[in-house]
Amino acid sequence: MDAAIVVNQLGKQYRQFHPDRPHTFIETLAKGFRRLHPTDRFWALRDVSFSIAPGRMVGVIGSNGAGKSTLLRLVGGVGRPDEGTVHASGRIGALLELGTGFHPELTGRENVFVSGIISGLTRADVRERFDDIVAFAELEAFIDSPLRTYSTGMQMRLAFSVAVHIEPDILLVDEVLAVGDVAFQQKCLDRIAQFQANGCAILLVTHDLSLVRELCDEVIWLHRGQIMGRGPAQVITTEYTADMLTESKMRTPANYPTIVTPSGTHLKVMENRFGSLELALEQVQLLDGLNRPITSINSGDPVRIALTYRANRPIPDPIFGLTITDESGEIYYDESIAGSALGFERITGTGQVVIDFERLDLSDGTYFFDVGIYERNWSHAFDYHWHVYPLRVYGGNSKSILWPPHQWRCVSAEAEPTHES
Repeated sequence: MDAAIVVNQLGKQYRQFHPDRPHTFIETLAKGFRRLHPTDRFWALRDVSFSIAPGRMVGVIGSNGAGKSTLLRLVGGVGRPDEGTVHASGRIGALLELGTGFHPELTGRENVFVSGIISGLTRADVRERFDDIVAFAELEAFIDSPLRTYSTGMQMRLAFSVAVHIEPDILLVDEVLAVGDVAFQQKCLDRIAQFQANGCAILLVTHDLSLVRELCDEVIWLHRGQIMGRGPAQVITTEYTADMLTESKMRTPANYPTIVTPSGTHLKVMENRFGSLELALEQVQLLDGLNRPITSINSGDPVRIALTYRANRPIPDPIFGLTITDESGEIYYDESIAGSALGFERITGTGQVVIDFERLDLSDGTYFFDVGIYERNWSHAFDYHWHVYPLRVYGGNSKSILWPPHQWRCVSAEAEPTHES
């Protein structure tokens, strides 16, 4: 089956102008023509390639400025790429900015006809579908009133209704599913699911990761205009969440205050980190059995935690510690070098400490690996990271804490196990 959307090495570049750029002829004469020229260029998208088959829904996630909306506009034919190609087969329905093209002085009826024709329908097509459009928007009592008398929610419902009645082969959706009340939102989602079942290819941009996991077959993660990951929704959203947590919580020490303990130790206090930083954790990695970075595992898989440290001065006999907790703070594991055969008389410079779990038999859920390095008598932390490194565990039993390897068997000679199909 041919792909509905094919994007090949797509790139889009924009120009940046001086913040004090003149906007009128008089300002130009006063400030000079030099500030009219762009000061820089940046790539909103670069080397983006993927394809979407008919009947597939693909989510696009990423932080603000990642290039998500630019991608949808290029696929929808709004603007031209500076590099690469975009090929879309069939009629495109775009829910990019609901209400674009609506005129406040026209009635709802008139706006339906104008918007439908702009979207590629004929007047006869709009007339044939008009009653269904109005009924879907639940605006029968207001359809002949001027649009300026509509609330924002009413306008959005009407725009959405027009968009979903053009019977597209490709549907582009950009952050517009929070339309109306809960009942109307569900009706919108049901209509989109119907499109998908009929073979419509859907490209969905949203910050709602739960919606992505519920609806999408796969996900594209964009970061600064490039694809960071593409794959199953659960896997990619977990990786994206872990990256966002780490990036947002680990701040530069200079941005946070210093406090002095009664013993005279200077501690940097940050959002999810504190310590004197004389001995600092420069990198913390959660790895699988093949030494690859992970954000999720199946219960019972091996896990390695690699702690890369740097000592700004010789540190005698430091203690490295690891605590595993759930999202509520319940402790599932708490151990340190102090309770093991490993120990340091003194460390300096850089190095790495590794904790290996041959298998991690935690039940289904999300867990945090809190790591720290402490002074040898536990008087203070050199560096402690709290709730920065999440790991999603799948499988096991969600009703118990642990899910160790086990099997049920009958050992009585007088009883035979019964089996039910």
